[in-house]
Amino acid sequence: EWITGRLDIFHSPDFVLPPVRRARTVLTIHDLSFVRHPECSSPPLLEYLMHSVPHSVARADMLLADSESTRRDLIELYHVAEDRVYVVYPGVEPRFAPQQNDGQMRAVLKRYGIRRPYILGLGTLQPRKNFSRLIQAYDLLRRQHGIPHQLVIGGGKGWLYEGIEETISVLGLHDDVLLAGFVADEDLPTLYAAADVFAFPSLYEGFGIPILEAMACGTPVVTSRTSSMPEVAGDAALLVAPENLEELA
Repeated sequence: EWITGRLDIFHSPDFVLPPVRRARTVLTIHDLSFVRHPECSSPPLLEYLMHSVPHSVARADMLLADSESTRRDLIELYHVAEDRVYVVYPGVEPRFAPQQNDGQMRAVLKRYGIRRPYILGLGTLQPRKNFSRLIQAYDLLRRQHGIPHQLVIGGGKGWLYEGIEETISVLGLHDDVLLAGFVADEDLPTLYAAADVFAFPSLYEGFGIPILEAMACGTPVVTSRTSSMPEVAGDAALLVAPENLEELA
């Protein structure tokens, strides 16, 4: 209070509520993936979240969740009273729309080394995003149907990313699976729009904004029928069991 002055309301937008003495407090919880899938979090981060988040949830006057799925998780896993937690859905920026500039599209794809046609995956390279199974399903699809597509996965390296590289190596797909690395925000609409399909087979999401971004760009979506993803996609995507390679293929 001696830093900020007297506050009436304090909103912490990212899982943890700092010490607030007098103001009413609002806390946003984006997901409880570290509880549902602890094996997908690094041990130091898992220890921090498992200790800090329950205390913050208990102290907050009001909780905001990104989806009804996350709201249900808070009620079930942390025994939060239903009247303390409300859903506030994220949105998509207007720049996510079908792209009309063919020259710009070619330039962006060339910069990342992408050849068309391609299937796009997007997210931090970590086990929860399920990219190793996506690569295996892609390999199955190639062998069964001889599709000409490249598989492009954009995202920075995260916890246990080595398993993804190992999957590519074991299947001999170095020429056909591109790990594009971190994708600049301004390039995302082009990468979505130029793809034939956007594949988002995550094991768990608190919301899954890339699903909406791809749809806004006019790209068909395949995603998981788990956690919040059916809530986000509605009947406008193909929903699959993320651990079933045949379904995903």
